[in-house]
Amino acid sequence: MELILKEDVQNLGFKDDLVNVKNGFGRNYLIPQGLAMMATPSAKKVLAENLRQKAHKEKKIIDAANKQGEALKQLEIKISAKVGTGDKLFGSITTIDLADAIQKAGHEVDKKFINIQGGSVKRTGPYNAQIRLHRDVIIEFPFEVIAEAKK
Repeated sequence: MELILKEDVQNLGFKDDLVNVKNGFGRNYLIPQGLAMMATPSAKKVLAENLRQKAHKEKKIIDAANKQGEALKQLEIKISAKVGTGDKLFGSITTIDLADAIQKAGHEVDKKFINIQGGSVKRTGPYNAQIRLHRDVIIEFPFEVIAEAKK
């Protein structure tokens, strides 16, 4: 089943993408939730015209995302967490914690656009996350988890 996405759908595509999905997923989830519409020939023509008009605006947005990405790469984020024996954390560090740390540093990144490999961090040390600022702009973001100072 060929569909046009109306919104970004994680692990499937971005808004205005033409995607092929199984019939059940399209009919039972994407279309009823308002996330996609059928890709009829007339809908494809309308989509092509909209994409052509958006191309100019899109360039400005991509430039702004690249600029924000360069600013984020300059940050040195260290997240402190309670540590048990060795380097094991009590709990874990997730995208929510990383988004909060980035926000405290003065930049705004939504947690749903951050991807930490493995989902969460359970030990101290240096790690990398991927931050998607735009469909075409994804940056590698290094951060470090350190032990909280003992009182």
